[in-house]
Amino acid sequence: MSVRTHGVPLASALLSVVLLTAGCAGRDDAKSPSDSTDAPTVPHGYVEGAAEAAEQQSRLLLGDAASGDTRVLDLITGKTHDSARRAGVTALTTDGRFGFFHGADSTQVLDSGAWMVDHGDHVHYYRAKIKEVGELPGGAGTSIRSDKGVTVVTAADGKARAYHRAELEKGTLGTPDRIPGTYAGPVVPYAEHLVTLTRDGDASAKVVVLDRSGKRVAAPESACEDPKGDALTRRGVVLGCADGALLVGEDDGTFTAEKIPYGEDVPDTERAAEFRHRPGSTTLTAHAGKNAVWVLDITERAWKRVETGPVVAANTAGEGAPLVVLESDGVLHGYDISTGEETTATARLLKDVPRTAVGRTGAPVIEVDRSRAYLNDPEGKRVYEIDYNDDLRVARTFDLDVRPSLMVETGR
Repeated sequence: MSVRTHGVPLASALLSVVLLTAGCAGRDDAKSPSDSTDAPTVPHGYVEGAAEAAEQQSRLLLGDAASGDTRVLDLITGKTHDSARRAGVTALTTDGRFGFFHGADSTQVLDSGAWMVDHGDHVHYYRAKIKEVGELPGGAGTSIRSDKGVTVVTAADGKARAYHRAELEKGTLGTPDRIPGTYAGPVVPYAEHLVTLTRDGDASAKVVVLDRSGKRVAAPESACEDPKGDALTRRGVVLGCADGALLVGEDDGTFTAEKIPYGEDVPDTERAAEFRHRPGSTTLTAHAGKNAVWVLDITERAWKRVETGPVVAANTAGEGAPLVVLESDGVLHGYDISTGEETTATARLLKDVPRTAVGRTGAPVIEVDRSRAYLNDPEGKRVYEIDYNDDLRVARTFDLDVRPSLMVETGR
């Protein structure tokens, strides 16, 4: 693999281990005179087998759905690592650390070795070795959602199992706990509980909150017709419904469900059915049919429809950043979210964007973190790094030996 830079030097590898960040300095208790000087001290944030870093340690997990070839691209060093061939892979998802390669009958789990831990007022970044974890039962239609305690696998039939996160971090799946019941959507870990939807017959789905054993502990008043799509934000769990979205939040142990309606009649073909956003952001994006993008501002509880050209992929970092849209012309377009006006566009980056790929699994995607966006070019066998704060400038180009038709970012 080769890396081409565009006006900026290649990011250097971070070699030093930062054991104590400024945000954590006041959290370690002072050593008293009576403490043994022979006893080793464990720095705040220490994780055995991992190096703590002062900056984000992003990696891209890449997969070729046609050949099954996979790679891990380290965005700090610019180096690509081989990983196992996964024949029949149809989709790739992540929880920020682990990559889930979905196949027809099972899902293979890869530890990317890059992750972050958010303590609210400060963040820890880690890097470790890449390693295979194992194979989960359940392929097409399986949803996987995680937090620091559990990884919940919800099968297409609505049954769910919770895997202990500590076991995955050790490199093994362990024995999962079965969550009683059948659910109408993914089971999402949130606020030390599990949030999901249940349905009685043909009635609208309703929000239920479970404890970690699967016992129902709350059922805030709600109604969600034809649920599709979900996202986890700092302000709660977002669930897509036919008439808008439900925001499930928690305050001092009390759970609420608030509807954020579109405010207009939206045909089924133009509703938000799959959300994309920067992890930690409260601004979500989704396709609004073929030629527009929905932007959902959770803070303002408001939807905005941005008219574009034929949409292939869209995302935004939120918080004043542009809406970044790959259109069928192979060009990245930037839009001002507040006005809906186009503000910038790149030269043509993707030479071949089949019209049939628009909005479908295996189409190019845009991954966004706090400073950069990443666009995969399957036909060109490359990934573009985009500075979205500098008129969508191409900062680096990573040439690959595989077709990266599937891509997710970890370490954010």
